[in-house]
Amino acid sequence: MLIGGASIKVYLFVATLGYSRRLYVRAFRNERQESWFSGLESAFQHFGGITEEVLFDNDRGLVVHHDRETREVEFNARLHAFARHWRFRPRACAPYRARTKGKDERGVGYVKKNAIAGRAFASWSALEAHLDRWTREIADRWIHGTTGEIPIERFQRAEAGALRPIAGVPPFAASRELVRKVQADCAIEVDGNAYSVPWRLIGETVRVTLAGGQLRVSHAGREVAVHQRCAGRFERRVDPLHFAGVVGFRSTALVVPAPAIATADPELLRPLIEYERLVGGRW
Repeated sequence: MLIGGASIKVYLFVATLGYSRRLYVRAFRNERQESWFSGLESAFQHFGGITEEVLFDNDRGLVVHHDRETREVEFNARLHAFARHWRFRPRACAPYRARTKGKDERGVGYVKKNAIAGRAFASWSALEAHLDRWTREIADRWIHGTTGEIPIERFQRAEAGALRPIAGVPPFAASRELVRKVQADCAIEVDGNAYSVPWRLIGETVRVTLAGGQLRVSHAGREVAVHQRCAGRFERRVDPLHFAGVVGFRSTALVVPAPAIATADPELLRPLIEYERLVGGRW
């Protein structure tokens, strides 16, 4: 899509209520598991309640394995946790079976053709505002081809009262957990971007947690780095403290400076002179 004059790949999350056929639409920049969870939580908020079950597409971030012959489904462990949190039963579309797959696909196709095709937007927020307005003024109020009724009226008459109340249920803290090896440039690579960690951890394996727009790195049970996540690719986030004591290091060479981390472990930031004294000279 053209957003702000640039061609940007957009992923559309579309949730459809099974009885009324009411839609909820949200745009994302990726199709990661965290986006699925965020979209579904937003859908519950939009509809004002939680459904008894949710029928998912066979996305690899949600479904580990779906046997075409036996219909046995293995869901991702975090999807199970998400479903337990919101207390719904997860189901997966039967592979290559139009009856279950079609209900998913028709909603997505309708949004693409009716709400998106031929349009350009000044910004991402303008796209989001358009989708909200289109859902409220068009999708909610057209006569559905299958039910023969207006979705919002059918929802209010027979479906709204069947949803389980959402009040009092906190958001599911969706996060990704990764394991990375620290490279020779004192950085780890995540989603095509580089993030610095203390130089002493070169060659070590660290645990990375991505949540709430932040990237947190821990080693041996201690948090050693915190960065704001990069929005694009091939970017660097560098904290000058991670290079303190390295001979020849110049802070002016940093590409994208990050705020200092107050919680960094002092043991990981020792100047090289201390080690030189221990071994009796320079390395």
